[in-house]
Order: sequence, then C-alpha cells, then structure tokens
Amino acid sequence: MKALVRLFRTTAFRLSLAYLVLFAFGAAVVLTRVKIHVEDLFDEQTAQTIDADIRGLAEQYSEGGIRQLVEVVERRVRAPGASLYLVTTFAGEHVVGNIAAMPSDLPERSELVESVYQRRGETAPRHRALMRLFVLPDGFRLLVGYDLHDRKMLHVILGKALVTSLFWLVAIGTLGGIVVARRILARLDKLSASAQRIMGGDLKQRLPLMGADDELDRLAGNLNAMLERIDELMTGLREVSDNIAHDLKTPLTRLRNRADEAMRADLTKEQYREALAGLIDESDGLIRIFDALLMIARAEAGYCSDFLNEFDASRVTADIVEMYEPVAEERGAHLLLEAEEGLTLLGNRELLGQALVNLVDNALKYGAPAPGSALCVQARRAGERIEIAVADRGPGIAEKDRDRVIGRFVRLENSRSRPGSGLGLSLAAAVARLHGGALRIEDNRPGLRVTLSLPARAAPLRQPGPGAASVPSVALGAGAGLAAREGVK
Repeated sequence: MKALVRLFRTTAFRLSLAYLVLFAFGAAVVLTRVKIHVEDLFDEQTAQTIDADIRGLAEQYSEGGIRQLVEVVERRVRAPGASLYLVTTFAGEHVVGNIAAMPSDLPERSELVESVYQRRGETAPRHRALMRLFVLPDGFRLLVGYDLHDRKMLHVILGKALVTSLFWLVAIGTLGGIVVARRILARLDKLSASAQRIMGGDLKQRLPLMGADDELDRLAGNLNAMLERIDELMTGLREVSDNIAHDLKTPLTRLRNRADEAMRADLTKEQYREALAGLIDESDGLIRIFDALLMIARAEAGYCSDFLNEFDASRVTADIVEMYEPVAEERGAHLLLEAEEGLTLLGNRELLGQALVNLVDNALKYGAPAPGSALCVQARRAGERIEIAVADRGPGIAEKDRDRVIGRFVRLENSRSRPGSGLGLSLAAAVARLHGGALRIEDNRPGLRVTLSLPARAAPLRQPGPGAASVPSVALGAGAGLAAREGVK
C-alpha cells in the first residue's frame, strides 16, 4: 500500500494524470461536437426526404387529383418502415394516412417542425416526429413526417460510445501513467542509490546512464561530469597537501637550521647581517611559492571577475618580452617577438601576464641550452581563437610527461637541480581554463612549444558560488615583476 501511495505521489504520475484530464476533456468536447453534427446531419437528411416526398405527392395530385394521391399514399403506408402520411380535407376530416389525427400545433406555413403524433389504431403513448404540412389545391392538406425513434436510438448509441471511449481513455491513461511512473521511479531509485553511495564517501561511484539520451540521462551525465571535476579537485587537493608537506619541509628546515646556527655561533655584526639576509632570501622563496599557490587557487575558483575588462593581448605580450630582454641578455639568449596587431581579449590582464611570465621564464631556464639561443614569443589569431606561444630550442619534454608536468609541484628529473617550485605551468593552465581556453605543450623540433589558446572573445569569468570560501587576493602585477627579477617558477 505504501508503495502504491508513493507511486501516486510521483511527479511523473501527477503529470500523466494532468495530461489524462486534459485529453479526456478534449475527447469529450470532440465526441460531443461529433454527436451534435451527426444529429444535425440526420435532421438535414430527414428534411430533404420529407421535401422529396411532398414534391412527389404534389405531382401525383396535379396529375390525377385526389384519387391518385390517395392510391399512392395507401401504397406507401402499407410498405415496411413507411414514413408518416396524412391527407385531410380543409375541415380536418381524415382521407388517408397512418396518423390518427392532424397535430394541433402545426403551423399553416410550410416549415419543418418537431411535433407529437399517434398512429392510427394505436393506444400506446404518443411519438415524436419531424413533420411538414403542405396545403394542396382545393383545400386538401398533406402532412408528411418522419419518426424520431431512429434519431433517439442514434443519440443513445453516440452517448454510449462517448461514455465507453472516456472510460477506456481513463483506464488506459491511468495504466500508462502507472507504468511511466514506475519506470521513472525505478530509474530515480537507482540514481538515489548511487548518490547515497557517493555521499557515503565512494567518490569513484557514478550515476547510471540508461542510454536513452533523455532528460534524466542528460542530467545524470552532467552530474557525472561534475563528480569527475570534484574528484579531480579532491585528488589535486590531496596531492597539493602532500607536495606542500614534502617540498616545503626542506626550505623550512633549512630556514630553521640557519636561524639556529646564527643564534648558537658567536658572530660579528656583519656576519649576523649576512645570516639575516640569507634568512630573508629563504623567506622570500617561501612567500613566492605561497603567492603562486594562492594565485592558482584564485584562478581556478573564478575569483577574478572584479578585474574583467577588454585588453590588447599583443600589447601584453610585447610588454612581457620587453621586460625579460635584460634577463635574456644576462643569460646569453635572444627573445624574438612575433605579434599581430589588434588581438582583443576579454578577461584578466594581470593573470594572463603572469601566465606568460611563467612561460617565458621557464623557456629561459630550460630552453636555452647554449649562449646565443633564440626564444620566440608569438601572438596570433587562429580562427576564432587567439594563441600566445613561447617556443625554445632546449631539450623539450617527453610526450609521456606533458600531461603530468601541468600538475602542481611537478618537476622533472632534469630540472630538479635548478631553482623553482613546479607551479609555473600549473598556473598557466589554470589561467587558460579560467578564460575558456587551454594550455598546449607541443614538440618544437627541436625544443618545446607551449601555447595559450584562448577564445578571441572569451566568455565572462566564472563567478564563485554562494558560500564559497574566500581566497586572499594576490598582488598580480607585482608578482609578475618579482618573478622576472627572481626567476622562481
């Protein structure tokens, strides 16, 4: 009983019931109109039959007078299923016919009316018929009618058909509503069971798809995509926590040991200053790592909508190249700029600049193997997208490592001996996703080519959801300059 009540309370059953009521009402209106039209058609055909009889009998009277008319009427009266006929004198005396008497409510003018009559020789209750009175020459009156018993039977048949049709419509509709409700309820139960397992901690569980590509499948697919993203974020959070604990333990330990050594040793004032300067350098490195982490978190959470505006991407690219030219010269490398004009983007200028700083800095660190190496920075339009690429001639990155290297704190074996935190490409990828684009890592033959591919008119930046945790703002413009001077990515 509870299952049946639960079934009747489902939205699917209520919708089916609502549609059933609408269809039943529409069917009742249609069948009623059909019934009325059929009765009107019956009356019209009856009127035509009566008119044809009157014309025929009037011709018989014109040809042979009252005697011939009486003979014709007598033959018709004796025929099975005969219509109603009555011929009287002007005074109302019966001449011939199967009607007992002329109805008193018939008008003198020739029009079709519905009236009550009684057959000759019958004592049964009176019947109803459609009749027409026609006055013949010499004062004789001719009455022709058609009994409405057939119309009454037709009315009963159509009424039964209407009731039967509505009954079956309601029965089939209710049964169909129950079947549909049970089917949808079964699917929802499966979705609810999967959701409960997910809430229980099984984040690898996914909502089942039936393959029907209906609204429930589309909803389940979107929820599965959301769960995939949540799982990725949770996995990334665990990895970041592990990486922070692992990668920051060494500099924090070194910072503590230096401070401890400075306190224990009997140093001169100048030596103390040098020790403090070393501690400040270590602290600056830690601050830069945390700034980069906060910037990535801010980008991925969408907390950048306050800085949304249109800007010239080619101008930003030129500014970054100009800022890095002295750094490149110090390292014996050359920066080449190839930028088209008028590359307008809608987004966050500071974040895009910081991402490009990271790419150029990485290229200078790992992509200039020999003095005189050339690094190319390009900004161009590619269809509906704008691509900003940094290409070098260094050893590059193996194809199997290109997806992994975008993760936070990921550093390949050949880069562990150089300063850095492994956050540069992660930040660039987060900025690209924020603007509706992507970060591509490709082979430059030789070397590496890293490309920011962004929509020419990017969609508005994602707004943080209600109740989302606040992320501290980062001094983005200053961070770019600091990165160029210190070279820590």
